[in-house]
Amino acid sequence: MNARFVILLVFGLTSLTLAAQQSFENKLDELLKKQDYKNASVGIQVTNLETGENIYSLNPNRLFIPASTMKLVSSASALEILGADYRFKTVLGYLGKVKKNGTLEGDLLVKGGADPALGSEYFRDYYFEFLKNWAKQIKAVGIEKVNGNLVMDGSIFDSEKIPATWIWEDIGNYYGAGPNAFTVYDNMFRITFQSPAKVNELTNIIATYPIIEGMSITNEVRSSEKNVDNAYVFGSPFDKIRVIRGTIPAGKKAFTIKAAMHNPEEILAADFRSALAAEGIFVRGDVLFEKCDNKSFQPVFTQESPTLAEIAKVLNYESVNLFAEHFLKQIAVEENLVGNRDKAIEFVKEYWQSKDLPIDDIFIEDGSGLSHFNAVSPAFFVGLLKYMENNEAFVNSLPVAGKGTLTRFDSKLFPDNTLQAKSGSMTRVRCYSGYLTTNKGDKLAFSLMFNHFSGSHSALIEEIQKLLETIKFEM
Repeated sequence: MNARFVILLVFGLTSLTLAAQQSFENKLDELLKKQDYKNASVGIQVTNLETGENIYSLNPNRLFIPASTMKLVSSASALEILGADYRFKTVLGYLGKVKKNGTLEGDLLVKGGADPALGSEYFRDYYFEFLKNWAKQIKAVGIEKVNGNLVMDGSIFDSEKIPATWIWEDIGNYYGAGPNAFTVYDNMFRITFQSPAKVNELTNIIATYPIIEGMSITNEVRSSEKNVDNAYVFGSPFDKIRVIRGTIPAGKKAFTIKAAMHNPEEILAADFRSALAAEGIFVRGDVLFEKCDNKSFQPVFTQESPTLAEIAKVLNYESVNLFAEHFLKQIAVEENLVGNRDKAIEFVKEYWQSKDLPIDDIFIEDGSGLSHFNAVSPAFFVGLLKYMENNEAFVNSLPVAGKGTLTRFDSKLFPDNTLQAKSGSMTRVRCYSGYLTTNKGDKLAFSLMFNHFSGSHSALIEEIQKLLETIKFEM
């Protein structure tokens, strides 16, 4: 009787599992028959982390454009290779000698540490008035006058401004800001418009902040009845000529958009020089951007960033492209002494290959996913998630339902961190990869990747939530 009971129980549980899978397949099949998705490319992998069982697969090894789910790779790689407690370091110091009268006969020096959080709006409390502190640190060693230059040494990174495969529409806007040895203020500046009450009228630019010397802006932005920011900034990272096209809401006395700042080292140098002057320290010479002689360098103060774990949480919750690019290049800094994107990609691929992930299932072009040339399979994402499931910093960096980039997901349906995932979106691309805990208590890793669909992102988000509901409540 006992053996028969066990057989019946196993049969019953198997039948329930098959029924749940059938329910999910039916709902997915109904979705893919809709006009907006019938020609789309779709890949799905859902795996039970405890048993290793693949609960559902659809094109699991096919490559898809991941958009911002690529940040899972860059954040996981940095947390593994650099460590959760890693901190970026910017070092202040000088070259030469400080005389008894407080005059530095030599150059004041800032060695860029490629700190992505320096002056960031995401870390206001951490970096409150950091430049005032820098000036005070210089004054504390007796320097009251600099009979030399302010030297900004950015040699920690190579000369690449942005990845080569980013598109023209993106690189002028705030989310297209590239990593820099002197990243500051999130490498962005703000442009404030005044718009007429009448629709389709030309707007006026009334302010920019910070003011970038030599910046030339052609404004083609018009007023619109739509209450959204639909203005785009166009311009090369190698010059200061910008054209702004699109629309902003009509009848606004002050409407601000954000643009990429591709020369943050100039802004940081100017602001530091002003902070020094406010402390009564005047630099006689010029601002130079060059590598310094380490042998004669006298360090004064080291500015440390928040931990990598703290930055990673902002990176994934807010989907900050700039932070992801810094994570990628910093891997090359530690492995190769210079932050080079191509070298960093080599190190990342070698690392995950050593962990037995299917390296043929991924093409990496950047750290953020802004490049349309990235390609990843659902199977790779699930393998990555499985490997990282016990990395507390990584898991905690993922948005939960109702927060961050998962704001549209119902926290009542997915309470208590039962859904933790990274989203990714760009034109005709919508992807989600992460962890889902079912009502039975099973922890799953999943990757749902939709490419080349038509229709709205809002509608697809609702459909994806329904699919995740089915997995949570029925599987």
